[in-house]
Amino acid sequence: MNELWIPNASPTIVLAKIERLDLLSGQGMSLSVPEAVVDEILGAPAQDPARRAVESGWEGPAVQVFPDPHIIEWGLGTGETAILSLARQKRATAVVDDRAARTACKALGIRFIGTLGVVLRVKMRGQIHSAVEVLKALQEAGLFLDRDLIQTALRKATGENWPE
Repeated sequence: MNELWIPNASPTIVLAKIERLDLLSGQGMSLSVPEAVVDEILGAPAQDPARRAVESGWEGPAVQVFPDPHIIEWGLGTGETAILSLARQKRATAVVDDRAARTACKALGIRFIGTLGVVLRVKMRGQIHSAVEVLKALQEAGLFLDRDLIQTALRKATGENWPE
């Protein structure tokens, strides 16, 4: 059974920077990207890796989303509102790192996963050899990850250790 993921711009952008957008659409997963997220990514400079991926059709057709009134009340950005609305409508998983959006997901019962969770999930499915290598590349590309959180999550999920 396919798990549907609805990615926000931030995880998409940082994964594109390290040329690992494949992690969002591996085995057993399908992807649906709202127009608002596509528009946000297309606002980047022409050489931006995420923009180039979207322009080449990486995500498939963008999905028009009608914002859920319960989500609008949270005052999130356009992209976050769209992904949470679509995830709620489709009973899908929102791929989001934004703290306010994650808080809204918890309150509204919407499944979510962050970029760290994506890496751990694909490692546990055997789609990558080393979560540590991917996480280091993500940090170098600008993703902030708490060192203690990484260490704990790596140990529990994959048995890998974060280097000192």
